[in-house]
Amino acid sequence: MAESAVSQPAALNSDLVPAKKKRSNAARKPLAQKNAAADDESNGTPSPGKAVDPVAVKEVIQPSPKAVKQTKASKKTTKQTSASSFEKDLLEMQERLEKLRLEKERTEELLKEKDEILKSKEEELEARGKKQEQLQVELKKLQKLKEFKPTMNFPIAQQSKDKDNDSKKKKGGSETKRPSAPYILWCKDQWAEVKKENPDADFKETSIILGAKWKTVSAEEKKPYEEQYQSDKEAYLKIVAKEKREKAAMKLFDEENKQKTAMEFYEQYMQFLQEAETGNKKAKKEKDPLKPKKPMLAYFIYSNERRPALMGQSKSVLEISKITGEEWKTMSERKKKPYEEMAKKNKEKYLAEMEEYTKKKAEEELNQKTEEEEMLKIQKQEALQLLKKKEKTDNIIKKTKEDKQKKKQAKEGKAEVDPNKPKKPASSYILFSKEARKNLQEERPGVNNATLSALISVKWKEITDEEKQRWNDKAAQAMDAYKKEMEEYKKSAASSSVNEG
Repeated sequence: MAESAVSQPAALNSDLVPAKKKRSNAARKPLAQKNAAADDESNGTPSPGKAVDPVAVKEVIQPSPKAVKQTKASKKTTKQTSASSFEKDLLEMQERLEKLRLEKERTEELLKEKDEILKSKEEELEARGKKQEQLQVELKKLQKLKEFKPTMNFPIAQQSKDKDNDSKKKKGGSETKRPSAPYILWCKDQWAEVKKENPDADFKETSIILGAKWKTVSAEEKKPYEEQYQSDKEAYLKIVAKEKREKAAMKLFDEENKQKTAMEFYEQYMQFLQEAETGNKKAKKEKDPLKPKKPMLAYFIYSNERRPALMGQSKSVLEISKITGEEWKTMSERKKKPYEEMAKKNKEKYLAEMEEYTKKKAEEELNQKTEEEEMLKIQKQEALQLLKKKEKTDNIIKKTKEDKQKKKQAKEGKAEVDPNKPKKPASSYILFSKEARKNLQEERPGVNNATLSALISVKWKEITDEEKQRWNDKAAQAMDAYKKEMEEYKKSAASSSVNEG
């Protein structure tokens, strides 16, 4: 083991230690002589020319056993120390190699991770680039869509409808007012007299006085107001019915027009897309050629006059504008005067032309408005015709449905409700409400049904138990009568069925 251990480091050292330089033969001879002399001295052989000690020679020739043992022990220890030192060196080298291997593996792993990160980032950048390209394409499309401006005109019926809605919003309701109740009409006539009699009374007090006075008015005095109310009501209902019919007709007409406008819009949009694909730019809106142009200022008149001379001197546009501007600033009022007078005349001429132009425009607008009104009338007639057709078809459908229902009922043999069958009597609250309603209508004429029903329910809660009992008794009597009538009805129905059988 020791020999192998020694041999391995020796081999390693031989690899690591650099090779010795070769010496020449001339240099070797004196060294050989020196080495030979040293060997002779160590072996005890005297060199020529020296005296030899006999005792020393004897010691050299015959060494003592103790010295021999010591030399052997020293050799062994040297061998052991050299072997152990080589083993240590070898272990250290192995540890270093292991560390280097681990470091190499780590660096390789780190490099792999970095490569993966770089790849993922490259992929992200590519994806972002693609997304950006898509967004740019979409943005271009949207920018093109902004340029799309449809030239179609919306139907007149729709425009008029919008105007009517706006006017109603401003006024706060429809133009047709509900007819005033007889009490309100009477109050309008009597208001001035009551105010004369009670000048200090406020609105609430005067209304209370009028309410009390209305109760004392006879039926004959109320009659003209009631007749007026009825006539107003009939007229109002006619107007409302006409308006409803017209609205229904116009709604139908609008639906048809909407379909037409939608088709026009679609066609224009498709045409716009084709033009956008081919790259043809849409022409800008032309200005009104009849509209007079604005007049030039005095400075611009001067600059137009001065420009040809400066252009002859091969001056640029910027230079010309600078020169003319400086000249105009330094120019005296006397020299400026003719240009200012010219500008003034041009302005007066422009204002006169603009006045004529605005008048013509106003006339055109009026004519257009009258045309629109005429067209609206025609459209209303067309709409009414459409409505009539629709009503006819609806009536036919309704009749067919009713006929089918009747046939079905006839097949199923459903009996119709007998008109001779006695009706169920009203409850105590219903009986009370009928009477209370009459009284309230006399006290508060013109009040709607919702408020009346609310007041009746409040009164029913406020009445005493005795009064409620009175109404309960009336309801009970009506129920007893109903039961008797039902018994008689059943008997008569049974006898009639027997007779038929």
